[in-house]
Amino acid sequence: MVIDKIKEKFKSKKEESSEEFLEIDTSALKKEHKISVRIDNLKNFSDTDKIQQLLRGGDIIFLRIKDLREEDISELKRAVDKLRKTCTAMDGDIVGVDEDYLIITPNFAKVFRGKAA
Repeated sequence: MVIDKIKEKFKSKKEESSEEFLEIDTSALKKEHKISVRIDNLKNFSDTDKIQQLLRGGDIIFLRIKDLREEDISELKRAVDKLRKTCTAMDGDIVGVDEDYLIITPNFAKVFRGKAA
């Protein structure tokens, strides 16, 4: 008897909720959002400004640092430190790949570093 009353209440709630609907604005779904991946070279410290602008613009950057590493290691350290601070401030990610490349991402992308322990 009690179970029948509970079933009736759930049935009436299901019937009420099935009549309700939510209209979704699909115009926002049709917009294409493309993510661009840039490949660039870091030849000197002044190139960091260009890289920062690309990062702030939402680009993922695959950065070759070999030229600057071979030329002046201290300038490379300054440049990477500047890029790392910008990346940290934007809640992005930066990772070294081999000795010649960096991958720098904005906040919407993270670099997978292997199996989490």
